[in-house]
Amino acid sequence: MRLLVTGGAGFIGSHYVRTMLDGGYPGYEDARITVVDNLSYAASRTNLPDHHPRLRFVTGDICSFPLLLDLLPGHDAVVHFAAESHVDRSVESAVAFVRTNLTGTQTVLDACLKARIPRVVHISTDEVYGTIEQGSWTEDCPLLPNSPYAATKAGSDLLARSYWRTHGLNVSITRCSNNYGPHQHPEKLIPLFVTNLLEGRRLPLYGDGRNVREWLHVDDHCRAVQLVLEHGRAGEVYNVGGGNELTNLALTGKLLRLCGADHSRIRQVADRKGHDLRYSLDDSKIREELGYAPRVPFDEGLAATAGWYRDNPDWWKAAKYRAEPDPVKDGS
Repeated sequence: MRLLVTGGAGFIGSHYVRTMLDGGYPGYEDARITVVDNLSYAASRTNLPDHHPRLRFVTGDICSFPLLLDLLPGHDAVVHFAAESHVDRSVESAVAFVRTNLTGTQTVLDACLKARIPRVVHISTDEVYGTIEQGSWTEDCPLLPNSPYAATKAGSDLLARSYWRTHGLNVSITRCSNNYGPHQHPEKLIPLFVTNLLEGRRLPLYGDGRNVREWLHVDDHCRAVQLVLEHGRAGEVYNVGGGNELTNLALTGKLLRLCGADHSRIRQVADRKGHDLRYSLDDSKIREELGYAPRVPFDEGLAATAGWYRDNPDWWKAAKYRAEPDPVKDGS
């Protein structure tokens, strides 16, 4: 089995690759992996082993059709993680998001067709659905994205579906809730707040902190991706939730307690433009069809994540100060 993973040096992609190289997915213990990543600010070569007999790392741009055509022949599947993903950055400028998330996905899909790749999984987000006051989104809900990031991801989802419907490409789409875990860039809420606390800095919380997010440990997400790779149906979308809904304020309280700090460390800042109030996924489809269920209890996973950042200051400082986020933004 040979897999090509785009964005495999980023947070989620690298966890998927490391788990597979460690034999974490039964039946794929001997799989060989090619990672293609342009090593943007949010990715790091240190997220992957320096040398591994089953890993090939290629520094490259998914918008390069010739590069993909050179790499793809002989691979059995493509798992497409590569994306620009930080909402605040998309609000400031959508250019990179359009290029990577739309043009990049189109290029990957075209190259997979040309190289006759048997299986493709496209990784997306719950943010394509917009915001929901009550209840939870099913896969049949309309796409109503509210940020440039979410809009480009929704567009990439529709591109993937069209390549299945028009060209017969065997592609499935996953839409996950907010991920957390080790190796996440410190522009995102949990690592930003934990590292700020470790540095003695304050926590910039958007508005009144009532925005609700559903949290999913990266290991649970990657297991779901693997299930979809192996057993998902072509042309289908699978929501992947964690079942842990919290307001940003409640999450901040948990992080304060884990780091031995109090609420005086919170600094409320002006809300993000178009800030979605609540996300919530109905993931009964992947549970019933593929037998998925999250395994990492949220409080346990959150404590382990905070501990990882406490124990790895060299990693997060290199990431945080390579392109430090605007201090008025909370990363959620």
